[in-house]
Amino acid sequence: MNRTTPPRPVDIAAVFPQLAPLARPAIRLHPRPGSPTPHDSSVGGPLLWPADEPWPHCEESHDQMNDLYEAYEVYADEDYEWQDGPNPLVPVAQLYVRDVPVLRPPGQADVLQVLWCPFEHEPDNKPPTALFWRSSTEVADTLTAPPSPFAVEYDGYIPRPCVLAPEQITEYPNLMDLSKELQQQLGDWNNWQAVAGAVDSSRAPHPDSYYGSELSVAPGWKAGGWPRWGLTDPISCFCTTCDARMVPLLQIASCEWDGSNTGWVPYEDRELMSVDDPDVANPPKVQISRSNRLQLYVCPQSPDHPHTDLIQ
Repeated sequence: MNRTTPPRPVDIAAVFPQLAPLARPAIRLHPRPGSPTPHDSSVGGPLLWPADEPWPHCEESHDQMNDLYEAYEVYADEDYEWQDGPNPLVPVAQLYVRDVPVLRPPGQADVLQVLWCPFEHEPDNKPPTALFWRSSTEVADTLTAPPSPFAVEYDGYIPRPCVLAPEQITEYPNLMDLSKELQQQLGDWNNWQAVAGAVDSSRAPHPDSYYGSELSVAPGWKAGGWPRWGLTDPISCFCTTCDARMVPLLQIASCEWDGSNTGWVPYEDRELMSVDDPDVANPPKVQISRSNRLQLYVCPQSPDHPHTDLIQ
């Protein structure tokens, strides 16, 4: 399975050379429903988890969330019975470095595993995440039946198993990450005249929004690249261990595309754009805090330092 992002309609770095040194590689993950194995990169799939290693749990108390049971659609099996205490984490993504080379693993590690508690926690109202790096060659026996969470806040925090079609692209900063001078230049239609034939003249009143939606940051699940902003202005994250400025690791998205960025829809999915089905643009069926994105950040000095995350 391949997914191919159409070339950007404008070589934006040729029109605005100041952007060239700001280019970053990103890997679009393109999760699509499938049957991944522990030896595959996946979203919501089984993890290559050692049989003799304890499964991670959320250690925060969930007793206050029992009051929300009737207000939310809670996932449970026939034997469901509310219980306080540690809640087993849910697999969100497993990424092998062979598939996602923008990752920066420590030592001999070659696989990143991302899990979360399927409840939004205060004060930021987002699911707390846990990252694990490991070497696939050191896992002899794999855990075949990891524990399930005793409940989740709603189904959007249980990703549907998806295989991936990683694709490397080039991204440029979100408009709000640029200097005021460059923002003004991007907002002046006169500066776009060299490529006016390639850009619909209807973009003339707001060419900077065209840059933001179609030429800079890709939507959907991705590793590396630049972050999208919207709920807030750009937020700089700093490592709590060494104070280094943290860099984007992974974007967990509530949709692969929407009406504002259809230019990013892969060729292979073009015929699906007219289908009236929300799952078409959201194969993993993940919903992050009212259809937002969860951005994970890591320290560039050491993958062993604590990560952080933001909702956007």
